[in-house]
Amino acid sequence: MEQLLKLLRENASLKHSELAAMLNLTEEEVGARIKAYEENKTILAYQAVLNEEKLDVSDVRAVIEVRLTPERGGGFDRLAERIAKYSEVKSCYLMSGGYDLLVVVEGDNLQNVARFVAEKLATIQGVVSTSTHFLLKAYKEQGVLMHSEKNEGRLAVSP
Repeated sequence: MEQLLKLLRENASLKHSELAAMLNLTEEEVGARIKAYEENKTILAYQAVLNEEKLDVSDVRAVIEVRLTPERGGGFDRLAERIAKYSEVKSCYLMSGGYDLLVVVEGDNLQNVARFVAEKLATIQGVVSTSTHFLLKAYKEQGVLMHSEKNEGRLAVSP
């Protein structure tokens, strides 16, 4: 992956001047590359990682393991794309192992997430089973530690 993309992935709020200095490029070159990546859909969006404990939100997130029967001629793709279109779905991944899709959903409360699973997800033809796991606390989100430790020293070594 190009260094510019790596830097943007780590911190999308870096200014063009900062990126240019890091990459030994001009600001115009950085801007042109970013614009080209946006136009060819290499860069799809920019997002901030938020500490939800500092916000007044009570959203509930869950990860759902979904087993599917693949469609003839479409495999898992058509079902995954259909599931991914729901507004409750924040992420959807094809997986290896004991289930086929990992779906991350968000709702206002536990009942809304449960209703989504029961009334929308589980009723799709081709969905064999689901297993829902509710997220209780985030320790790290997209590579960012959510809580800084007071003692930033080395981890204790125990026998």
